[in-house]
Formats: sequence, C-alpha cells, structure tokens
Amino acid sequence: MNLHQFRFVQEAVRRNLNLTEAAKALHTSQPGVSKAIIELEEELGVEIFARHGKRLKRVTEPGEHVLKSIELIMREVGNLRRIGEQFSAEDSGTLSIATTHTQARYVLPVPVAKLREAYPKVNVSLHQGSPDQVARMVIDEVAEIGIATESLADYSELVTLPCYEWQHALVLPQGHPLAHTEKLTLEDIAQEPIITYHPSFTGRTRIDTAFAARKLTPRIALEAIDSDVIKTYVRLGLGLGIVA
Repeated sequence: MNLHQFRFVQEAVRRNLNLTEAAKALHTSQPGVSKAIIELEEELGVEIFARHGKRLKRVTEPGEHVLKSIELIMREVGNLRRIGEQFSAEDSGTLSIATTHTQARYVLPVPVAKLREAYPKVNVSLHQGSPDQVARMVIDEVAEIGIATESLADYSELVTLPCYEWQHALVLPQGHPLAHTEKLTLEDIAQEPIITYHPSFTGRTRIDTAFAARKLTPRIALEAIDSDVIKTYVRLGLGLGIVA
C-alpha cells in the first residue's frame, strides 16, 4: 500500500464517490484511480466501497474504519512535510489563513502587514468563507489556522484560542429619533426594524442571546455578512444597524 492509494480513497469520498471527478482533482486517469483503490482493498482483504457494477455506491462498515486510519496517516504526513519546510527554510514559505470576509477586511490587514515586514519571504494566502467553511478548511488542511467569531469551538477536531473580543455598535440613520435618546435600551431597539449579520457571522449569536435574555424578539428586517452592506441599508432607512 502507498500514499497515492490513500489520496485516491480520500478524494473519492470528497467527490461523493464520483471517480471521474476524483481523477480530475488529482490530475490522473479514472481507470488509474479505480485500479489503485481495488489493489488497496485486495491488500487489506476488505471492501472499502460497495459497488453497483463499476460505480461506487457507498462506504462499507470496514471502509469507515479504513477511512479514519487514512485520515490520521495523511494528517501526520502533512505534519512531517511542515516540519521539513520549517527547518529547511525557517524565514520563508506560505502561511495559509482561513477566515471570514469581516476578519480579512477589518482585523487582519495590520497583523498581516506586520508579519510581512518581519518575514518578507513569507507569503500569506487568505481563504475566505463562512465560519463553518473556515473550520472545515483547517480540518481538511487547506489552511494552517482559522480566524472566525462563530462555530470554531463546535468542532472537536480543532483547538480554539481566544485572541480578541468584538464590541457591537448601533448604527442609526441621520435624524432618527433614537439618536437623541440619552440611554438606549434593548426594549427601544426591539421596537425598530433591525439590520444585522447573518446568524453564522460576526457574533450574531451573542446579539440574539442578549435579546432573548430580556425576553425580547428583535424585528430582523435584513441579514448580511458585511458591515458596509448593513450601513448602506441603514442609510436607505430600512432600519437600525447592529455592527461589530
């Protein structure tokens, strides 16, 4: 058995058991992928996939155990490569960061600039997505680290560390009556249409929790993933904005 066979099995699962798509992703031929998987099954003495003719239909029960072992092996292979890269070129290489649009735009520019200043030979690759996609990119080793405000702690495969806290602010259209209120309350805000983040982004869970703690149901008029978009609709008078 060899690493190529392990990669073929992993990619077949990632591509919903479509060997043609797996072969394209790995820049090889479909018959080659099929043959390598069959040879691995013969060597192990178990079927990893149940088949209908030549088509893969599902992962078998022993196949599930094989997949878990392959994932561990490939993860350690990746770790070995990184060790080699780190010690052969300590001040160069590529740092892959998975993050959300908000983090990439508002939080990371200064740290990334400082990193590039300290290590000019290090290239930074930003991969943007939702918090769940960020977590998956780290698990799948597309990125070395992930930065997001939601979801990361929900994945047992990841170690999560707090690095900063968001502070939410209320954005009002010019001339809105609440702009002259000395002490705004959640009860005041709950009476107005609200424009804020999609539930999977930028601390939306904490916003919902704050209203729920006061037994209030906010009137969400529009959800977005970017604070600039929220501000644009606030200017148009669609509601009050809650941004980070």
